Amino acid sequence: MLASILPTPLHPVIVHLPIALAVLVPIFAIGTLVVIARGATVSRTWSVTVALLAALTASSWVSVETGETADEEVEAVVAEAPIETHEEAAEAFLAASAIVFGIALVGLARGRLGQGARLAGTVGTLVLVVMGWRVGHSGGALVYEHGAASAYTNAATAPMTPNGANTRTEEDDR
Repeated sequence: MLASILPTPLHPVIVHLPIALAVLVPIFAIGTLVVIARGATVSRTWSVTVALLAALTASSWVSVETGETADEEVEAVVAEAPIETHEEAAEAFLAASAIVFGIALVGLARGRLGQGARLAGTVGTLVLVVMGWRVGHSGGALVYEHGAASAYTNAATAPMTPNGANTRTEEDDR
């Protein structure tokens, strides 16, 4: 039942959430550092950043998983090298987001340990922006430069080669 409700392919629908969160989390992290410096309760304030990093890590994991599912279909129309570039960037982003999430959890502690972890976590969120851009850029290249979307379209809408021929054949659509 659930599979009939979900869009196909699912990966392009899911991937926008971690990219959006990667941009938003540093804004919240910096904001919470400012509010904490002005006297706000650490646990209550920093927990917003921790929750956003948890959502970022979870949505990154779902994105990687749905990407692995889409991999076989896309490999039929795109060379392996750009797919590998995107996969490696996505897996590195997932690992980094999990690490920054772990550091941010330590930021809930009081004292110097918590303060250091909050600063390190905030710097980590800025690194995630750069890494997220790399994942998004390589994913966009798969779709717009290498024709990955044609794995889900018919031959009439498949990308054209430089000489004007479709890259898919009637056999591809069977």
